[in-house]
Amino acid sequence: MNAREALIRAAGERILLTDGAFGTEIQNHKLDEAAYRGNLGLCKDQKGNNDILALTRPDVVEGITRAYLAAGSDIVSTNTFSANSISQADYGAEALVADINIASARIARKAADDFAAEDGKPRFVAGAVGPTNKTLSLSPDVNDPGFREIDFDGLKDVYREQCEALIEGGADFILIETIFDTLNAKAGIMAAKEAARARGRDVPLMISMTITDLCGRNLSGHTVEAFWHAVRHAKPVTVGLNCSFGAQQLRPHVQALSGVADTLIMAYPNAGLPNELGAYDELPAQTAGFLREWAEQGLVNIVGGCCGSTPAHIAAMAKAVEGLAPRKLPAPPVVTRLAGLETMVLAA
Repeated sequence: MNAREALIRAAGERILLTDGAFGTEIQNHKLDEAAYRGNLGLCKDQKGNNDILALTRPDVVEGITRAYLAAGSDIVSTNTFSANSISQADYGAEALVADINIASARIARKAADDFAAEDGKPRFVAGAVGPTNKTLSLSPDVNDPGFREIDFDGLKDVYREQCEALIEGGADFILIETIFDTLNAKAGIMAAKEAARARGRDVPLMISMTITDLCGRNLSGHTVEAFWHAVRHAKPVTVGLNCSFGAQQLRPHVQALSGVADTLIMAYPNAGLPNELGAYDELPAQTAGFLREWAEQGLVNIVGGCCGSTPAHIAAMAKAVEGLAPRKLPAPPVVTRLAGLETMVLAA
């Protein structure tokens, strides 16, 4: 049984758990510059480059990953949100992109396999691909609306380098997350599919959008419904929302996506909204209570946490959704032919 089939089977039996934030947990270790830098001989300061810890402090990354698995996560993500050449260039570490992704994927793979071996319950590894700070849809120069810092093929190549390394490291899925620009997502999708074909493997996609306002649109102006129809051709094993807001603010948009997507819904909100210092105060029981409401309404198949969430939040979520039925997938659209034209209608 491949990873797609195994995940779909498990998600049909119960609501699954993904993990929570890495950044919050790394900050709690209070690492200094030397810990980040290691012996890599890089010229620029590395403090804050969380992804590079897979090379310099793999024990920290492994410890966080295992904490989420112990809390109940069925899916753990690699600590690679910014492990691409665009983001790593800020630290002068772009030459280490492949090494970072391979190392982080191997850490997650080993931890997931260890937990699965202990209790026989499958665990999965999602290779996390963040959005970079570039956008294909919008100009960063208000005086030149047609200007772009990068083109589609350039961004696709950036994503492909990362995806190839994540696949080599043993990721089951490629998770393209925190998508603020739908065109960026399309570049990521193409890159992931090219990387999987080059490796001779079926590596399903997980796709997660982030909205930028309470109207439910991303930065490139797409509603969640429009976003789904823009990426549906990629046949992701999951689609969903992450980051953006807390569970209370995100609920109506999860509901909208749940109503149209004929694949698994994976949603992982922030632990509430940040306070005036940028910290997240929502307690595990509060977040878990909101996600239980989502589950009771039949909106989700997989839940977890984003910014501010911790292993304690995941453990509370696991308890909150235990025994609740997972969302049932809506019937896929039926394609009919009328006067030589393909017409898509929803199945009754």
